[in-house]
Amino acid sequence: MPRPKKPRFIAGYPPIVAFVPQGIPITGEVFLTMEGMEAIRLSDFEGLDQETAATMMQVSRQTYGRILSEARHIIADAVVTGKALRIGGGVYAFRGRHGHRRGRGGF
Repeated sequence: MPRPKKPRFIAGYPPIVAFVPQGIPITGEVFLTMEGMEAIRLSDFEGLDQETAATMMQVSRQTYGRILSEARHIIADAVVTGKALRIGGGVYAFRGRHGHRRGRGGF
């Protein structure tokens, strides 16, 4: 049995939970976890380096790099193939509010 994942710390819920392409038929749906969204926000939106962002999420730099790579792949899949992108789920906790955790899944 694999060991349980430790929660990744995020700043809060994103303001939106889905992107849907307009003007073309939707060819499917992909799911981006909350920790993947946080990694995209920290690196691509805030412009932080991976070491700083990993510290904020309380994970190793290698784990952060893996989360970021997977998130970018999911977003690219949605954009290139015209799939709807839903955001939610994952194993995370809110920074500064350690008592509020969410379990796996959550879609």
